[in-house]
Amino acid sequence: MELIEQHASSGGRQEVWRHDSSTLGCTMRFGLYRPPQALAGEKCPVLYWLSGLTCSEQNFITKAGAQAHAARLGLILVAPDTSPRDPGGSLGVADDPAYDLGQGAGFYLDATQEPWARHYRMESYVVHELPALVEQHVAATGRRGIFGHSMGGHGALTLALRHPGRYASVSAFSPIVAPARVPWGRKAFAAYLGDDEGTWMAHDSTALIAGAAERLPLLVDQGEADEFLDVQLKPEWLEAACAAAGHPLTLRRQPGYDHSYYFIASFIGEHLEHHARALRS
Repeated sequence: MELIEQHASSGGRQEVWRHDSSTLGCTMRFGLYRPPQALAGEKCPVLYWLSGLTCSEQNFITKAGAQAHAARLGLILVAPDTSPRDPGGSLGVADDPAYDLGQGAGFYLDATQEPWARHYRMESYVVHELPALVEQHVAATGRRGIFGHSMGGHGALTLALRHPGRYASVSAFSPIVAPARVPWGRKAFAAYLGDDEGTWMAHDSTALIAGAAERLPLLVDQGEADEFLDVQLKPEWLEAACAAAGHPLTLRRQPGYDHSYYFIASFIGEHLEHHARALRS
């Protein structure tokens, strides 16, 4: 790992690291916040943030205002990039001119279709390679939580549901809860997973809830003024799936809030408290 950026923040330190990923076959960057407790030598739990379409590790660490809350609660924050990257174009990482496919739009799954399958393995990266790397270099307890926004909210929910026992807590802002049934997800799934819609359901939260092997309580915040609410997000579908399965869900509809980081920053402290209760129990 190579440290490429660091800033003092709320008594802790915000860092950005670069490393060569064997899973993705390219160089990746991720944000890492060490709270003051970690800097003092205490082992702390790790909370993983997954960002949305077009984002890198920078959006969360510069806009969410999470560091002060993480410092208070003693949480390490890790924010990976949203896809494999190939800035120089020398690695052959596939891309697409559209913002919702290719680089910046990995959808937190392992692609099976060409030309994506070689590099687009974000599920394996987030669930396995990145935590192993973090826990090798950072004094962590081994307790993990996961949360995210939009495409990253989809990732947080599905990865927690697909990997029982891996995470102790999960939450989401404005998640794409049913990607197999909305335009963003259908476009990405067709490209990354192929035309068999049956395989898509293994990456759809509303489908996974019915067979969930554990009942991690879900905290979801959704802005009622979100421009993507009616077409892409559909939180009522998650609400119905959880009700049918008896899965614990707290869905908070927030009047006046949109899809932006102003929304995330307004409620990020409550999400970190939700995770801290589970991670430190």
